[in-house]
Amino acid sequence: MACLLEAPLRISVLSEVTASSRHYVDRLFDPDPHKVLQGVIDMKNAVIGNNKQKANLIVLGAVPRLLYLLQQECSTSELRTECAVVLGSLAMGTENNIKSLVDCHIIPALLQGLLSQDLKFIEACLRCLRTVFISPITPVQLLYTDAAVIPHLMCLLSRSQRTQEYICQIFSHCCKTSEHQTILYNHGAIQNIAHLLNSSSYKVQMQALKFFSVLAYENPQVSITLANVLVDGELLSQVFVRMMQRDKSIEMQLTAAKCLTYMCRAGAFRTTFNCIVLKTLPCLVRMCNKDRLLEERVEGAETLAYLIELDVELQRTASITDHLIAMLADYFKYPSSVSAITDIKRLDHDLKHAHELRQAAFKLYASLGANDEDIRKKIIEAENMMDRIVSGLSESSIKVRLAAVRCLHSLSRSVQQLRTSFQDHAVWKPLMKLLQNAPEEVLVMASSTLCNLLLEFSPSKEPILESGAIELLCNLTQSESPALRVNGIWALMNMAFQAEQKTKMDILRALSTEQLFRLLSDPDVNVLMKTLGLLRNLLSTRPTLCILANIADGTTAKDLIMMNDDILQKVKYYMGHSNVKLQIAATFCISNLIWNEEEGQRDATFSIHSLQDNQTRHELGEFCELSLTVGGRNSCLLLLIGTFTGQKTLTER
Repeated sequence: MACLLEAPLRISVLSEVTASSRHYVDRLFDPDPHKVLQGVIDMKNAVIGNNKQKANLIVLGAVPRLLYLLQQECSTSELRTECAVVLGSLAMGTENNIKSLVDCHIIPALLQGLLSQDLKFIEACLRCLRTVFISPITPVQLLYTDAAVIPHLMCLLSRSQRTQEYICQIFSHCCKTSEHQTILYNHGAIQNIAHLLNSSSYKVQMQALKFFSVLAYENPQVSITLANVLVDGELLSQVFVRMMQRDKSIEMQLTAAKCLTYMCRAGAFRTTFNCIVLKTLPCLVRMCNKDRLLEERVEGAETLAYLIELDVELQRTASITDHLIAMLADYFKYPSSVSAITDIKRLDHDLKHAHELRQAAFKLYASLGANDEDIRKKIIEAENMMDRIVSGLSESSIKVRLAAVRCLHSLSRSVQQLRTSFQDHAVWKPLMKLLQNAPEEVLVMASSTLCNLLLEFSPSKEPILESGAIELLCNLTQSESPALRVNGIWALMNMAFQAEQKTKMDILRALSTEQLFRLLSDPDVNVLMKTLGLLRNLLSTRPTLCILANIADGTTAKDLIMMNDDILQKVKYYMGHSNVKLQIAATFCISNLIWNEEEGQRDATFSIHSLQDNQTRHELGEFCELSLTVGGRNSCLLLLIGTFTGQKTLTER
């Protein structure tokens, strides 16, 4: 009986809830404008902090009616303003609410409302737009659809502190690409917003500061301009330095440090500048302290990782500042003491977001250990570090896995660690598992790490080979991603170095000559160079020389081989080898390389002639048969004919 009653009961409750909300919508259609206004005000009070009520009103069709009233010229300014306020409140609900509002074309309606002369209405429209654009599901391109919108927003900056706050916030959330940066820059964003950093309103200061951090990110043009801007006679960089002082809010210190970090990385000034070494770096290290909130520790560590990523001196300075390496170890045991946290809501939040701390710590460890062997040793010696990395490679969060493999890649540059810690913890196992099925970004980093683990002195090389790495790497060379192709061929090159003949033959069989030809025609020069490196490392077996000879039959590949001295020296070495078949193969390579070339013919003629004096026709025939099998080219038949008819070189034809 309970089952029979359950569905009707739910419908009944839903009907009651919907019915209780319907009168709010019905009042929006009252012919008396005063009653309509009061209805909107009552609706505003009903939805504050009530997501269920917001959802009900959206389902009942309140949004189209509110937008209609907002756009009617006959509506009073007060009514239009109240409509914008209610819409802004609805936008503070769930993502479904935002989607419903955007689908009802709220953004064009609000942008149109900004043409009004009524300041309160403009502020209400901007506040609602701000709330809508903060949502990650809102298409920010809608701000740039009409070319007149950005210039108009720049003009509205002078109307009030509220317009300044909201517009800076809108710009910050709608500046997602370099194209967006350029549009805002070209419309005078720097000149119009820089002076707001000295505003008497903290909110305006912060939103202007956040906007500059977004505008400068990976943008040399913007960053260099910012470095030369004066704000009330003071360089903007010095304004940022002032904002990093300890008496400022943590939010302000951290955002100012981000601005200087992004400007530095974009080339606005050198990493040796005092504002970076003595101000920005120490400020970011302070943000990593366990006394800071989770979000502050995450943002501080990730920004510091970005700042020092490419500069060894900054890495060394950071590593000895405030015991940073030991401080980061606390990121993996957060919260350290449940009893110390009295705010249960905060504890629940932190437990749900603790993975962000691990991600940030891995990123910063990766940057710290990028170049210096002593720093890598200190990181490895940190409490349970290798166990944490191995665990990180298997975490459910893709961002943590990526950060962990980045950290592993950084540490894998150490010869000592490859021979000790990496072997002790068998890191190759989770790494190989990660390579089986992962997004491209993770695959690129994991395959880069594998390249290091396959170096000749790495104890991990043999077990990786036995786990089926050759086939996996050969598949990577066929990827559409240039980075994956490079890593695949690079790892095979390392694998082939001083390897046993069986391993080299396995690589040749798995890769195939057809794929080698494709790689030698690859548009990415790094792929070409690593392919030549692979060939160099394989050049110790007769089939490999046959492949090289056939590759040398093509014009482009011939030029590449001729530019690679290592391969040429190998071929020269095998021309004088005691093994007759290797001499023949090497000579065939030379023959193809000098085909139709003016220079070098005499040396090749002598080599072939002297070889003929010492070798049998049977051996030449055997070699040509093998070359045809491996490479499928016809030039070897011409060489055979030329040899048997007494011709000294093919180039005499």
